Amino acid sequence: MDFGIKDNIIAIVTIDRSMISTTTVPVFYAKTEEEQEKIALLVSKITMGMVHDLENGSYVIVKH
Repeated sequence: MDFGIKDNIIAIVTIDRSMISTTTVPVFYAKTEEEQEKIALLVSKITMGMVHDLENGSYVIVKH
């Protein structure tokens, strides 16, 4: 069997600065929801990652 962590969090994109504490993952702060979606899309294209909406004002970009 193959065990281990296969997915990596590449980045977090949020509009709420109080939502994120100190982390080793890059965090992108957007001013509007439209800017947040655009940043998430561009970062996911550049890194070939997938965007996941946490439905709390934050997107997580993960490499599967």
